[in-house]
Amino acid sequence: MPSLTLRLYLDPKGRLGPGKIELLEQIAATGSISAAARAMEMSYKRAWDLVEEMKDMFGKPLVAAKTGGKHGGGAELTEVGEQVIRQFRDMERAVYEAAAPHIKALQAEADTK
Repeated sequence: MPSLTLRLYLDPKGRLGPGKIELLEQIAATGSISAAARAMEMSYKRAWDLVEEMKDMFGKPLVAAKTGGKHGGGAELTEVGEQVIRQFRDMERAVYEAAAPHIKALQAEADTK
């Protein structure tokens, strides 16, 4: 089955694609950068670097650290982080819907070879 991947180049700030969006979604789901990194099989440092890269890209934090306590700290998405996910997923759906007939035609052509 063919697939389409969206990657947005925000010149000159950087790229936003499915990996960074998945990281944000994992942070939201787990409440932890380290747990999100484990779920994605990446190092904590790599996850932290990506979080910092997105902060630089948007000029404000997408993830906020929660203060530690009896059960430790954690992380949660900021409003900006939640909005970035929503906008990216909405854009992804719109792109796929617009491209679906073309993808189907290309797949049909490839299947005849």
